[in-house]
Amino acid sequence: MQRLSWLERLAPLAAALLLAACAAPPETPARLGLRLAPATLGETISVQQQLTVERAGSTNDLVAALEVDLERVSLVGLALGMRVLSLEFDGAELTEWRHPMLPSQVRAADVLEDLQLTLWPLDEIARALPSGWDIEDHGLKRTLRRDGEVVATITYSGMPRWQGTAVLDNLRYRYRLTVVSASE
Repeated sequence: MQRLSWLERLAPLAAALLLAACAAPPETPARLGLRLAPATLGETISVQQQLTVERAGSTNDLVAALEVDLERVSLVGLALGMRVLSLEFDGAELTEWRHPMLPSQVRAADVLEDLQLTLWPLDEIARALPSGWDIEDHGLKRTLRRDGEVVATITYSGMPRWQGTAVLDNLRYRYRLTVVSASE
């Protein structure tokens, strides 16, 4: 009887995990599609962030470098020291680069939407929302609703919103995104 190496024993598990990550998600409603011009942030920022995504009992971490100026939003995401995602948005066109192993459910448009819902001024977001949607701030908590139903909440550790910790609980898509920004 031939003994299997640890790599041969691990291969079926790795394949199963990869298939599970790439499996089609259950039917979910379309995303909001928020695409605010970079200049509407009202400030220029450059920050390193630790992102933690919790979904369906699993947790994934990513280190991100975020830059926003009057003309563009730029984000580069690293996992295990390797670039896995980058996006550039100039207010009109969104371009993305993805590592081939990144699950298809992780899309630059969704990352941009979460980023803008978290960081952009309330008035700018409210102006861009389609009919039936509304957003409000109460102190260090932001709430997004569609037809009166809470879709997402975002809590902040302090101001400005891009410093410290922000936690986005997306009830519609059942995930939690925790963003910890490096202090200056």
